[in-house]
Amino acid sequence: MINSNVTKINNSISLENTKDTKLSIQFNLDGFSFCISDNSTGEILYFFKNLFEDKQTTPENLMQKVDAIFKKDPFLQKDFSSVLVVHENNLSTLVPNKYFSEDKLLEYLNFNIKTLATDYIAFDDVQKINAKNVYVPYIPINNYLFQNFGAFEYKHHTTIFIEKLLSLSSSEEKKVYVNVSSKSFDVVVIQNKKLQFSNSFEFETKEDFIYYILFTFEQLNLDVEKVKLYFSGDIELESEIYNSTYQYIRNVFFLESNNSIFNTISYSKHSNYILLGS
Repeated sequence: MINSNVTKINNSISLENTKDTKLSIQFNLDGFSFCISDNSTGEILYFFKNLFEDKQTTPENLMQKVDAIFKKDPFLQKDFSSVLVVHENNLSTLVPNKYFSEDKLLEYLNFNIKTLATDYIAFDDVQKINAKNVYVPYIPINNYLFQNFGAFEYKHHTTIFIEKLLSLSSSEEKKVYVNVSSKSFDVVVIQNKKLQFSNSFEFETKEDFIYYILFTFEQLNLDVEKVKLYFSGDIELESEIYNSTYQYIRNVFFLESNNSIFNTISYSKHSNYILLGS
């Protein structure tokens, strides 16, 4: 079941008449989102978000859900000049280039998460931090999309999040960025356009959420009275997890995107940051 969807088609440039288009599509076990942009201008022409009623238990189940929606959505039947697939999960770890060996991908992940012998492991080259992001992609999704579109590029969502944060204006002060999904969140700390920290956490309650936030502050010796924290993703001013954070951390803000699409859709400017943040 799809709980919500939002679409936007630019009035001045018809999607049907734009030939050089890029599809960017983000998957997690709770649903998926995609946008179509004009490759020549970078302008987003169409955006659609799907939330499943129940979290899928396996990538195979996710693929079945995706297949049903693909067959119904005419915009996903189009030909695209390029396709970017974003895998969102907490099955990843960063490895500095000087310690990286492609023969040890499984070992890197097993330090932090439980993997299966049958898991396919990929990595992104995160050039801005001289590191590799090692992760487990949704292979059934990759196989399905290859059948539909042919060759495409794919990345882990934290790779894109980190790259976008490092492209923001430089600052000498440390800043904490928290990107929230329905039951998990990523914490990234940036200073002087350099990555200081990156980790992902799962949570069930607001108590879980604030525990991991405060734990991060404590481990990095960050002052809750001074350091600024910026939220993006699935969190709003009235949410329990926001209020819980604000009780303990003085400077809490939203990381708002400058993307013009937010002028015409009913989502907050800090939401869907992986696909729409700019």
